[in-house]
Amino acid sequence: MSEEALKALQKEVSQKKRIATEWASQIHDLVEDRLLSDYDALPELALRTQQACLDWVAAKARLDQASAG
Repeated sequence: MSEEALKALQKEVSQKKRIATEWASQIHDLVEDRLLSDYDALPELALRTQQACLDWVAAKARLDQASAG
């Protein structure tokens, strides 16, 4: 794999990690500031956070595989 392709994968991994962190931050903010009024939003936020984490894991696996071989 070319150096350019590896850099693109690294960028994708960073972007996916940032997105997952942003979803997790939304859960944190809800719990800290408005849990009793907005608790019904938790399941949706949790699903989106989980999916963002899965997307990051998949991108990281592709990067790791490309870096190893």
